[in-house]
Amino acid sequence: MSFQAHLDSIEDKTGKTPRELVTLARELGYDEPSTKAGVIVDWLKRDFDLGRGHAMALVQVIKNGASIGSKHVGGDGVHRDESDTLWLDGKASNPARA
Repeated sequence: MSFQAHLDSIEDKTGKTPRELVTLARELGYDEPSTKAGVIVDWLKRDFDLGRGHAMALVQVIKNGASIGSKHVGGDGVHRDESDTLWLDGKASNPARA
């Protein structure tokens, strides 16, 4: 599953866009450098019933923003993303889906 597909799946499961969840995480202080990933994963499990894989995808975005490394961009693997910038504003508004 691509990184973007994980974020789209999170939106399906929670009803919130990735950006909404990132904003909420910031309001709670989870974007602080000292906040451990496990704390964020526990919050996402408790409040949104997300599993570890989906939660860790969101941890990446909370801690590092929408940019991802180019390792899985392009190519033909199952984890391939189309871009090194993730779309956080909801899959319905993603111009790549137009």
